[in-house]
Amino acid sequence: MESLAVVLLAVFSAGYLVLAGADIGVGMLLPWLGRDQRERRLVIASFAPFFLGNEVWLVASAGLVAGAFPGLEHDLLEELYPLVAVLLIGWVVRDMGLWLRGRVDAVSWRGGCDAAIVAGSWALALAWGSVLGSVLGGGGLNAGSVLGLPLAVVFAWHGAGFARWRLPVGLLAARAGRVPSRYAVSAVVMAAAPVVAGVRLPWSEAVAEGAGLTMTAVTTVVVLPLLLGSQALVWWTFRGRVDSPSYL
Repeated sequence: MESLAVVLLAVFSAGYLVLAGADIGVGMLLPWLGRDQRERRLVIASFAPFFLGNEVWLVASAGLVAGAFPGLEHDLLEELYPLVAVLLIGWVVRDMGLWLRGRVDAVSWRGGCDAAIVAGSWALALAWGSVLGSVLGGGGLNAGSVLGLPLAVVFAWHGAGFARWRLPVGLLAARAGRVPSRYAVSAVVMAAAPVVAGVRLPWSEAVAEGAGLTMTAVTTVVVLPLLLGSQALVWWTFRGRVDSPSYL
């Protein structure tokens, strides 16, 4: 059961970084990809249908860690508390900018929301890059601070590949194409990152005992096909290039 829980956590964390990593990366590049209000609305529309569903993978990963590996949850929160705080703040700020952007029809308001999207996206990328760097480097925050920025740039690279696929053919797609990125290639890199980092973690020392582990693993197995099905439906529905602004 422990091995099953580890595999499930690898699937959920890789799914989050591949899917949410794309919209985080696009948010990081928003000022460069979109040079005016109309262009920025199209850039945001490229990931608007996906970002909430993508975040479900993170929620599921957090629940799996809490239920199956409580020792790991304690250690990560204790050692990497500043990074977790930055991650949560960045998440809230970015989503706030996305949800509030279209609520007021004023250039200054939308500019402020765009700034929140960019700042929140960079905070998320740097925080996740530092968390992964801390685990990979095995040196806590010191290793994370060294590897955080290079790993954060990978998010932007991944976002450029996604934008190249989703933005309308023409100036916007060409602008994204200046970054030598293919979404399929960057997705493999993003998926591999948590798997490689996970190899260094002491799973047997952090695993839950008894019914808690079994219940968490079985529940996750039931939830996974539902999540995959709903995500597949959304991605199939919005599989083409974006051609108009979204509700955001």
